[in-house]
Amino acid sequence: MEATPYGVVHFFPGGTKEQYEASIAAVHPGPGLLPDGQVFHAAGPSAGGWTIMAVHQSKESWEQFRDSILMPRMQAGIEGGFTSPPEETVIDLYKIMP
Repeated sequence: MEATPYGVVHFFPGGTKEQYEASIAAVHPGPGLLPDGQVFHAAGPSAGGWTIMAVHQSKESWEQFRDSILMPRMQAGIEGGFTSPPEETVIDLYKIMP
């Protein structure tokens, strides 16, 4: 079975650009670089907080990133980063257009 793209939307109530910058620096491999398996990343302010949208090659690549990088680093605490877990929405993507 072919892997299907997997979307993840995280909303951080009360989140700020500064918290985002600190958090992304701790969980991404470098400025402008995406983690293995991630093919799209976008983020910005939204009503009441900050929203991050990511697309991974598959649910498995998302789970690998979440379990081996994202959660351990967030649970350890990221100085200046988001202070609480996000509200999460996941999407088995039907279509991605350039």
